[in-house]
Order: sequence, then C-alpha cells, then structure tokens
Amino acid sequence: MKEENIEKIFESQKEYFLSDSTLDIDFRIRNLKALKQEIINNEEQIQDALFKDLHKSAEEAYITEIGILISEINLCVKKLSKWTKAKKVRSSLSCFPSKAKIISQPYGVVLIISPWNYPFQLSLSPLIGAIASGNTAIIKPAEYSPNTSLIIKKITDKIYDSNYIKTIIGGKDENQRLLDLSFDYIFFTGSPKLGKLVMEKASKNLVPITLELGGKSPCIVDKTADIKLSAKRIAFGKFLNSGQTCIAPDHIFIHKDIKEEFIKEIIVVINSFYTENEENSKDYGRIINELHFDRLSALLDNGDIIYGGKINRDNKFISPTLIENIRKDSELLHSEIFGPILPIISFENIETLIASIRIKPKPLALYIFSNSKQIQNKIISKISSGGVCVNDTIMHIVPENLPFGGVGNSGMGAYHGKKSFETFSHQRSVLIRKNWLDITLRYPPFNKKKQSLIKKLI
Repeated sequence: MKEENIEKIFESQKEYFLSDSTLDIDFRIRNLKALKQEIINNEEQIQDALFKDLHKSAEEAYITEIGILISEINLCVKKLSKWTKAKKVRSSLSCFPSKAKIISQPYGVVLIISPWNYPFQLSLSPLIGAIASGNTAIIKPAEYSPNTSLIIKKITDKIYDSNYIKTIIGGKDENQRLLDLSFDYIFFTGSPKLGKLVMEKASKNLVPITLELGGKSPCIVDKTADIKLSAKRIAFGKFLNSGQTCIAPDHIFIHKDIKEEFIKEIIVVINSFYTENEENSKDYGRIINELHFDRLSALLDNGDIIYGGKINRDNKFISPTLIENIRKDSELLHSEIFGPILPIISFENIETLIASIRIKPKPLALYIFSNSKQIQNKIISKISSGGVCVNDTIMHIVPENLPFGGVGNSGMGAYHGKKSFETFSHQRSVLIRKNWLDITLRYPPFNKKKQSLIKKLI
C-alpha cells in the first residue's frame, strides 16, 4: 500500500471520529454484532487460513481464536450499556456544593498491530475493545501469517467503511509509516524487542500505548504437586500451537524428588496427545517460517535431549522436545524460547529458587503446581509477573473478569472483557459546581485564620 493511501485513510478516520458517529451506543453494538456474524459466516475460511499459516487444526482454531472472539463480542453486547454509564463518585468537602463523576470517553483513532502466533484472535480481540469504546481503528496484522491477514482484511472490508475500520496488509515499511502518524492510541502485541521500538515511536507524538509482550514464563512444580495432572496441563500449555504462545510455560523448575517420575509421565501425555509420530498428527502445529525454525533447531544441541528432538525443515516441523543439563550460556536459559522445546531444571530449596527468579525480567505468566497453600502464597507474593495460574497453564486468560497483560519487560496495560473497554477509553473526570454557595477560603488575601480553617478542611 502506498504511503499517501495510508495517510488518506488515517485522515479520513480522524474526520469520521470527529463527526461523533461512533459515540452512539446502538451504533457500536450493531458493528460488534456485524463482526460476530461475519466471523461465523467465514468460520471455515478462517480455519483454513490458520491451517495454512500454522498447521492449526479446525478444533484448535475454534477454541483458541474463533470461539474466544465470539464469546468476547457476546459479553460486550450484553454489558456495553452498563459500562458506558457515567460513574458517580464522592466529591470533596472543599468543593462543596458539587457533583463528581467519571465518564468513559473514546480516544479517537486507534492503531492495532498484531502478531503471527494467534493472528486472528490477537487482531480482532483488541478491535472489539476499540469498537465498544467508540473509536475508529486501523489494524496492521502480521506479515508472517499472510493467509490469516487476508481473511481479516476480507471480513473488515466487507462490513466496515475504511474511514471507520480498516485493515492494512504489509510489512516493515507499512509499520513504519503507520507509527509515524499521530494516532490517539496504539495497541501492540509482539516481542519485547519490537515493543521498545513501538514505544520509542509513540513517545515522539506522546501517544498512549498498550504493550502486550512476552518473556520467559517460569513453571514451578514442587514435590506436593499432582504429578499426572501437572504433566497433562503443562504439556497442553507448552505444546499448544507448537509452543508459539506468549504465555506458554517457557521452562520448568521441578523439585528433584519428583523429576524422574514427572518426565516419565509427561512423555506418556505427549504420546497420548499427538501419538509417537507427532509429525503425522493433525493436532500438532508447525513453526511459522524457516527463520524461526532455524533459530529453534540451533537450540537443540544446547543440552541433553530426554525426549523428541526430531525436525523436518521441509514442513517446518519440530517435535515436542524435553531437554535437561542445559549449557549455562545457552539462549534456552536467557531468551524466550517460543517453540516446542521444554527445558527441565531441578531444584531443592524453594527460597533459593524464588530469589533466582526475582532478579530476572518480569514474565508475562507465572505457573505454580503445588498442593501447598503456603508454597502457593509464598511464590505469588514474592515473584512479580503479568498473571499467575496455579495448578494449570494458559487458562488464566479465560475468565472474563480477569484482565490480561504484562508488567515491566512483559508489557504494560491490560485487556479482555470490561478491561478492554477501559483500555480503549479515557477515564475522564468531571466536576460540576453549584452556584448557590461560594466558600471564600481559597481566595486571596490569605491570613492566619484562613490558613487554620484550610488545614481543617484539607
């Protein structure tokens, strides 16, 4: 797309937002319903696109991408009238007589930059929040998942005028052009490295942003854990989408007393999920492209492979892999893996382990497998992370009342459910003063008597 076309779309959205058309609640609900219907109409095409890009099965595509969006739209449609009502709050005695309230006001023109690992869900989930809040939006889907990007564009082009919602296909050039514009809000999902670049660009125009990033999300399994259930739930979270999930358990810290039993059990689970020949399983994904395949393949000799390690560059296949005795200088220990390689590291003392995790960058997710409430509470209180899930993986993003987002290196801001509406809305303070009384204490000239009264009021 040419630069002048991007500029023209941006300016037309500015103009459309200023027409106040998006402020009407019924307008927002109609457009949310239209999006839901078009997702339903294109379900098979969406699943086909996700299979072509990531080898996702139809079932996985529905569970992790399509179904989540339909559920979120249903929630917004049901709750939007309530969310948009002004919230009355207590005013101050020093402002008597007055009324105070908070009004949710849309930002304006929003830019949504989405990643390739859950390309459909992570493009349209922020869009749901943007529409519900009364914004216009430009979506820039990922270059690495071209088939899904095209179906997103097909859907949005069919139901929305470009001056309201527009999907722009392209790569780095389009990203740069978009980030040079003075959007009213930017929502970015991707790596911490790219997040820093987006934040730098946004800062030049003082644009508020949400960054949904990632990091090395640790999984702690203590000796009180249910080994069979823990193995099943960890394998699910790690090997879903072939490990290409921002909240996947990156590595396991497991108590030395149960390590061997756990390893035996998780191998049984992997085979039950994908058979012993994972490459032929319809339920097991592929690495997005050769670049990431080569990066991950190079990590396989960084330790001792306990299970897996099979690769096929022709179809970008890397089998579920368990690895231990990792080299201290390995990227497996220092960078987010974002693939189906699971380092298993034993520990003895929980206090020592907690101390070692605390000095590292804050992860997007923290996983704890333990039947000891004391251990659970100790880990939760001492280790900072975007979110926490106890005795499961991934599922903490499902409850609609739990916000999803990172902290520090793993991001800033949050969304999902009502939090999406709040993220794309400015919480505007409104104070309405009455005229029938005007307390003169705040006006000059001041004296000791006024000063004494002021101290009592404030």
